[in-house]
Amino acid sequence: MTLPLWCVFISAVLVFLARLPVGKAMKADEGGYDNHHPRAQQARLTGMGARALAAHQNSLEAFPMFATGVLIATVTQAQGLLVNLLAIGFVMARALFIYFYCADKPSPRSLCWAVGLLCSLLLMLSPLFA
Repeated sequence: MTLPLWCVFISAVLVFLARLPVGKAMKADEGGYDNHHPRAQQARLTGMGARALAAHQNSLEAFPMFATGVLIATVTQAQGLLVNLLAIGFVMARALFIYFYCADKPSPRSLCWAVGLLCSLLLMLSPLFA
């Protein structure tokens, strides 16, 4: 498996790692996890729990574009240092995005979001650079 494909796997794992603090906040904020109506309970979260939920949701939104970029690079055989760096850059940007979102640091979070988006878009265009 190539490095960019491993980055897709790692990115998928990050989506659900961002969700872990949400479950913890649901248990702490309302005296237990409501498995009958978890989305309603999540909608009532505030503070760190709400930010973690937003980071999780944003990660779900960012993943398809990144995975598509890696698949475009793979199918067109646009492999190489640039593709590897873009894939690693996306994973690093998204990991930092989740951290900054949970830590309530909006400016660096936005920068990480933009870097991740740029990496995804450039991966889609990587056949032009091959």
